[in-house]
Amino acid sequence: MLIFRRLFPFFFLALASFAFADQPGEPITLEEAIQRALAKNFSIKVERFDAAIASARVTESLGKFDPVLNGSYTYAEDNNPLLTFDPVTGLRDVTVDLSDTYQVGLGGLAPWGMTYRLGGTWTESRGTFSAYVNQYDSFAGVSATQPLLRDFGFGATLASVRIARANRGISDWQLRQTVIDIITRVTSVYYDLNFAHAYLRSATRSRELAVELLTENEKRYKVGNMSEYDVTSARSRVASREEGILLAERQVRDTENLLKQLISDEPTAALLDRRLAISPPPPTPVVVVDPAADIRVALEKRPDYQQAKLALERSSLNSRLQRNQLLPRLDLVGSYGANGFNPDQGTSRRQSLNEDYRSYSWGVVLSVPLTFTTERGRYRAAKLQQQQSEMQLQQIEQNIIVLLGNAAGQIETAQKRMEVDRRARELAQATLDAEVKRLRVGQSSTFFVSSQQETLSFAEVREAAAKSDYAKALAEYDRQLGVTLEKLHIDLEPTK
Repeated sequence: MLIFRRLFPFFFLALASFAFADQPGEPITLEEAIQRALAKNFSIKVERFDAAIASARVTESLGKFDPVLNGSYTYAEDNNPLLTFDPVTGLRDVTVDLSDTYQVGLGGLAPWGMTYRLGGTWTESRGTFSAYVNQYDSFAGVSATQPLLRDFGFGATLASVRIARANRGISDWQLRQTVIDIITRVTSVYYDLNFAHAYLRSATRSRELAVELLTENEKRYKVGNMSEYDVTSARSRVASREEGILLAERQVRDTENLLKQLISDEPTAALLDRRLAISPPPPTPVVVVDPAADIRVALEKRPDYQQAKLALERSSLNSRLQRNQLLPRLDLVGSYGANGFNPDQGTSRRQSLNEDYRSYSWGVVLSVPLTFTTERGRYRAAKLQQQQSEMQLQQIEQNIIVLLGNAAGQIETAQKRMEVDRRARELAQATLDAEVKRLRVGQSSTFFVSSQQETLSFAEVREAAAKSDYAKALAEYDRQLGVTLEKLHIDLEPTK
């Protein structure tokens, strides 16, 4: 009965740990966790908005080429005094001119820089000049302004559209980078959670071994084959194992919460109460990587490198645009149309439509800033930004080489660790079995058995950690290559 009372706290903690380990939870595999992250992760959702906004900016930039239909109506009344006087009233004579003017036109900007307007004007005038008889003045024609230096050609006119498309491409690649990062993070945390459960199982097994040793020492002490010191030492070992279990349980909970955060969009405290029951991760294959040969793949697939290339393209477009703005403005202007004038409204319109009375003009307009201070400053800044983008592209190339080499080294080290830790765990188990046999025949002590139990526990943990680190190293290498989505057969459609 005394032994039962002494061991009751340990049995109680053991039952609590057993209940913790066997708590029902929502079953989930690594593949399901990744799919949930794709659908619910907040970082991915936010990044999708940026991609959609960038796509909308392209539509906005194209809008400047949309034709604009405009119309107007103007009423005018003009009174002018004359030098003559009315002989009856003695007041100065006054002329009165009244008019109603209607205008309608369609104008816009062409991709090569020309602005145009196609339309017509109809004016109904009357007054003292016509004894208040209506006169109808009609005009229909087209006018245009074509830049010859500044803002000339497709390059200058389409620069804003091309820059917007480059920004859209950058946003698409940034979304791809975010998805890759989240998938890699989910994979890493999933393996961390699997390791946390393995660590908890190891801690629980270590405690169970300590309890078994304590029970056996209690029995041997009762029959006089063991000292009280050995019993007390075994009891101390059991107590020390409890702390390890508590820490392992906390690690499981914290890692589980982190995984839930990555795969859920739950914004309430209910997220913390939900439990997950992860399935054992799929076995990781033994692979041999060649970072030197994979650099070409990384330059083609990595989103950050593609973003840097698009940023350089954007800087080049802006530099060429600002260089064009250093030119003076020289515009060719011209118009062509037909007039109609008649007291009859229909006749006036037919005259203009039949081109009975043609009207045309052409000319050039020159505008030269005296200093070009603003333009020179903008061009210099654009050139510096282009050089900066070129340097950033080279910096990313160097980063790829280093990070890819480091990721390959992590894979190689983790593979060696798995083999070494497996042998260490097998030897620790064999040593513990031999030490227990020696204890039973009186050739060992509780201290040595307990020490060997700790050695076995540490060996199990290190082996589990090596397996987890190897799987995470493979996922990280795929991330550095930029092939995570291809490996998982995930297709991200470009933003339109």
